[in-house]
Amino acid sequence: MGDTQSKKENERLRPRILIVDDEPILLELARHILGGLNCEMQTFTNPEKALQAFAESSKSPELVITDFAMHEMDGLDLIRACRRRNPQQKVLLVSGTVDESIFADTDAKPDRFLAKPYAPAALVKAVRELLGN
Repeated sequence: MGDTQSKKENERLRPRILIVDDEPILLELARHILGGLNCEMQTFTNPEKALQAFAESSKSPELVITDFAMHEMDGLDLIRACRRRNPQQKVLLVSGTVDESIFADTDAKPDRFLAKPYAPAALVKAVRELLGN
């Protein structure tokens, strides 16, 4: 029983990361790159489904990683929606189509920005810093 309880406690303490990108291969790449971190990762190709998971959870994720250019909504819209639910939500915005100027005059500023293609070490470093590791 102690092993089961400690396993559940460990699962509960693991940081939860939502990764949102409409390109499935990029989701798998991010999952692979971040696999060495002791995190619970949920991936979504649809930002609406990511928002639904965000809203249905009793606790906000420690980090949301989102692409900018997606079909249903863009990354800035996703940031706004997440921050309406949790104003302190940490967000990493990644993009291969825009640069940091896209959020210069908006209320949807991410905590960090990475241009695609990014080096795996840059993603790990950004995530660790945002999680406070």
